[in-house]
Amino acid sequence: MNMSASRLLIIVFTLVHMGIPALLGASEADLILTNGKLVTVDEVFSIHSAMAIQGDRILAVGREEDLEQYQGPNTRRVDLQGKTVMPGLIDSHTHPAGAAVTEFDHEIPPMESIEDVLSYIRSRTETVEDGEWIWVSQVFLTRLKEQRYPSREELDRVAPNHPVVFRTGPDASVNSLALKLSGIDENWKVDDGGPGHAEKNPSTGKLTGILRSCTRYLKGKNSARVPSGEERAEWVKRLLADYSAVGITSFGERDASPDEVDLYKALRSRNELNSRVYLSLHVDTIQPITEIRQRIREVADSPLRSADPMLRLRAVKTYLDGGMLTGSAYMLEPWGVSNLYGILDPDYRGMQFIPDEKLVEIMATCFENDVQFMAHSVGDGAVTAFINSCAQLRGRFNIREKRPVICHSNFMTEDAVRRVADMGILVDIQPAWLYLDGRTLEHHFGYDRMSWFQPLRALFAAGAIAGGGSDHMQKLGSFRSINFYNPWMGMWVAMTRTARWLDKPLHQEHALSRVEAIRYYTINNAYILFAEKELGSLEPGKLADFIVLEEDILTCPIDRIREMKVEQTYVGGRLVHQRK
Repeated sequence: MNMSASRLLIIVFTLVHMGIPALLGASEADLILTNGKLVTVDEVFSIHSAMAIQGDRILAVGREEDLEQYQGPNTRRVDLQGKTVMPGLIDSHTHPAGAAVTEFDHEIPPMESIEDVLSYIRSRTETVEDGEWIWVSQVFLTRLKEQRYPSREELDRVAPNHPVVFRTGPDASVNSLALKLSGIDENWKVDDGGPGHAEKNPSTGKLTGILRSCTRYLKGKNSARVPSGEERAEWVKRLLADYSAVGITSFGERDASPDEVDLYKALRSRNELNSRVYLSLHVDTIQPITEIRQRIREVADSPLRSADPMLRLRAVKTYLDGGMLTGSAYMLEPWGVSNLYGILDPDYRGMQFIPDEKLVEIMATCFENDVQFMAHSVGDGAVTAFINSCAQLRGRFNIREKRPVICHSNFMTEDAVRRVADMGILVDIQPAWLYLDGRTLEHHFGYDRMSWFQPLRALFAAGAIAGGGSDHMQKLGSFRSINFYNPWMGMWVAMTRTARWLDKPLHQEHALSRVEAIRYYTINNAYILFAEKELGSLEPGKLADFIVLEEDILTCPIDRIREMKVEQTYVGGRLVHQRK
């Protein structure tokens, strides 16, 4: 072996076993944690007892005696007393900028029945002036006792003098006044080149009040008070503090508007971000391709692209189909006539929002500009369309390097699992949908058709990268929110395949192990965010984002995981949460 090869081996050994700071001659840690159980989530999932931190980085991980060399006169030591330490958790898909201010105007009660919805609307008519709009957003009909939309007639009865919109995902049920003020009648049709239609009763030809993916035509805004920029910032800070309390140290803010990007920039400029934020900018795909390309180039040229470890923007978010809770997800097979979803056409398969040719163009523009492409894709038809578009571009681009993301990817096929693994397409999947809506979905589609619903075990086995998230859309409170953003509950659902109100697991064969569930919310999400070299595991040189747990996640009873308490949360070696 020549001298250069020997030196290279020494360098590699030092980097792997002692960390980059040791190689650079750093000798004193700011903080040393001892007497713990450190779940590193490194490649071999090693467990250690101590960790040294210098500045915002991990200096070394190992045994106490190995880390004594980093002890200095100013080093602070913390005895973990046997407690478990993990990498900070990452939520791959959430919407905190909007969710934080949902109840800025007034508290919104839980709604579990049509009567709850009507009662809430009735109460709003007492505070909102006649003629002003009343919006009820993201109260999913699959979670209502009656499992249907409130009808046009019911909305008319409780609010005859107010236009009312019951919006859930891209669809809505509206009353007669909302239709009238928006110019929507029996002869009306979508004319902007985008998706959507107004449902009609096949017997009478009259509008039912259900609008499929065309609420953009409604000519009224929510009458609730809107916070000022400073008020919104304060509410977002409150929410992010609660993220810290459940162990979330980084998250993907999906579908951000320019105003929301500015909000995060303002918080960052005041050093008021306690979580790392990875933004994806909303891109409206109805607009001409020239404007879409310009939007993508704005992301490519953004100064937030890579410079700041607390705030980054390098992705765009689009919508390829509708929702499974509203009856508009694009499926390979027909949905079937359904009172629940208000579906009257037996051949209806949902809605694909982006034509195949345009989808390929948008993807290619992203890949050319090194911008990550993400698309809301719920149904197996939309997932297949996404994969097919990637396949068309495979000869021009290395798809694995570009890391396109199928957001939600709830319904898949065995072939889709194989192909995403083969091409390196990523998926972010939210267990909340399984827990909250699994019973309704199984009731509608049947047990067999649900066999490839959120097939996490198959994805892991195939070598695909799947990340866990919440799709948190409304309210503060990790369990009262829509959807819940408690990541421990998410892990528990992924490990048990439990759906509320079902008496057995929903396809247990797709359940994750504890190790897989931990990777699902740590290193896998770091990879989705292009941050795996900095986040997702406790390894020398990485950012010191970690959490201290009340119990040992690897040995406690599995049902205790959903109730896991976080004692402390650190971001960049800085304590941002201490349990009281």
